[in-house]
Amino acid sequence: MPTDSKAPVAVVTGASAGIGRSTAGRLVEFGWQVIGVGRDPRRCAEAVEQLGASGTFTMLRGDFTLMSEVRQVARVIAALTPRVNVLINNAGGVRDRRIVTAEGTEATFAANHLAPVLLTRELLPLLRSSTAHGPARVIAVSSSAHRICKGLDWDDLQSLNDFDATKAYARAKLANILFTRELARREGSTGIVAQVMHPGVVASNFASHGNAAMRAHMAAADTVSPDEPARTLVWLATGEEGGRAGGRYFHREAEETPAPPAQDDAAAARLWTESEKLLAGLGL
Repeated sequence: MPTDSKAPVAVVTGASAGIGRSTAGRLVEFGWQVIGVGRDPRRCAEAVEQLGASGTFTMLRGDFTLMSEVRQVARVIAALTPRVNVLINNAGGVRDRRIVTAEGTEATFAANHLAPVLLTRELLPLLRSSTAHGPARVIAVSSSAHRICKGLDWDDLQSLNDFDATKAYARAKLANILFTRELARREGSTGIVAQVMHPGVVASNFASHGNAAMRAHMAAADTVSPDEPARTLVWLATGEEGGRAGGRYFHREAEETPAPPAQDDAAAARLWTESEKLLAGLGL
């Protein structure tokens, strides 16, 4: 991807379909250079065909349940561009059962939490290098599902021993908010602003790997088009509001107050430490 020295660069994970593809497409239309990341080869090819015709769009493939692939994606991004103005950690999903990856992590926790933690960490130098012309932004896609979670289980952070599909997803989405809160605290002085948002119940392939209850919930829910949360993500990525006072939670282009466990700064700091320990255990 030849980088225009003047055009901003965004990385959007989960860009092969749904919210991610809509967000990437809007940014491309605004003249941004966008690097998308996706897992499914067919959907990745469709995204390239659709978005590449409108501007500068590059698609990378990676399975974000595997941290080795997350790191490889980060290395390719670093080879493509010397800076990243905005990182949108959108990729994630639910599982219908406990799945332990080849790396020994639980798949829901790995894809929804560990992957954005690692990708953000690996791209921090590129984010910092873009701050001379304004704040760099890291935006996480969480969920209102965090509200059913009373807190993280520090003795079983990945739900490896006591797995329930809905609870595991809710914990991972709580982790998204806590990680964003701590990232904002740690990196605010460097010019990086971190925000998090709830997309709503979106008509997409999000629950295709979920259990019967999750699929039934999605089928019965009053869903919105992926374009609606994409508008909020682009607003956070490009507008004034998203560039100030990090660590906040948004929905439909408005700030909201997350559940009390998501406002726990001690838990946010501890999650950062525990996540680093897990990654170190994987040699990362």
